[in-house]
Amino acid sequence: MSALQRLGIPNEWTAPAAGSSGAQAQTRDAFAFKWSKQDTYDAAHVQEAMRNWLLERYCGGDPARVDAWLAGDKKLIIDVGCGAGLSAMLLFGNHLRDHDYLGIDISDAVHVARERFQQAGYRGDFLCSDLLEAPIRDESVDIIFSEGVLHHTDSTERALKHLARKLVRGGLFLFYVYARKARIREFTDDCIRESLRDMSDAEAWKALEPLTRLGVALGELNVEIEIPEAIPYLGIPSGKMDLQRFIYWNICKMYYRPGYSLDELNHINFDWFRPLNCHRQTPHEVRQWCHEASLGIEWMDIQEAGITVVAKRL
Repeated sequence: MSALQRLGIPNEWTAPAAGSSGAQAQTRDAFAFKWSKQDTYDAAHVQEAMRNWLLERYCGGDPARVDAWLAGDKKLIIDVGCGAGLSAMLLFGNHLRDHDYLGIDISDAVHVARERFQQAGYRGDFLCSDLLEAPIRDESVDIIFSEGVLHHTDSTERALKHLARKLVRGGLFLFYVYARKARIREFTDDCIRESLRDMSDAEAWKALEPLTRLGVALGELNVEIEIPEAIPYLGIPSGKMDLQRFIYWNICKMYYRPGYSLDELNHINFDWFRPLNCHRQTPHEVRQWCHEASLGIEWMDIQEAGITVVAKRL
């Protein structure tokens, strides 16, 4: 039985007319464009780095935790905001052959995901739908996975609480949301995002390339600076830090990783700056929303980039 059959959704189901905001529509189109550029995330070194980061955040680096989540009877997994299906393929791997998987995405990236699953020999169904409109019954899903998606909706809180109701009692909710950054970084990021607003996706991609090149130039300096005292009103801590990382975390996102091509780096900057819906949260907000949604947090990884949670429906 497929995921759609388990949920009673006909194969020919069509999403209703979108009732979300203009910002959500722009975000949808941005991700359709991003995921269509498969050569910017398909290289082995990019996927290895992504898989390691997923395991670090969700499992403390221990893949046996994934085995434990997917042990026993066949599970129904819903990947909310699946994009090209990359994160699920990297985290769950061959377990996808043994369980019922449904990828949901608001964008045409679902077609890319379907093709990639078929090429990998994984089982999976896919729906193009706003997550709030997908016909998923309450208390019907064993595992919900939403990697970096909830903050790209009109309301992170609303999306989280809506999805929590879809879990069976004892079901798992695995999600990642952006964390609020230092004050100058928050201001600069929003300024750049607004500057790209009226461009096409292709124009925005090109407009970000000089920023990406600056990140490379800073990273290749390999210079360490010392911040002698913390500056709490700017969110800047004291201590030694690589110059590129200091600017990255405190001034402006300019992603750099040795060995990545310009397009691979630009993909990550585009992912951050292009979507108009790009909310950032605090750990307190996430804990509060989980409590209100009857989710018991079993694992919470807090990093400068974001907040990763594994929670169980109570």
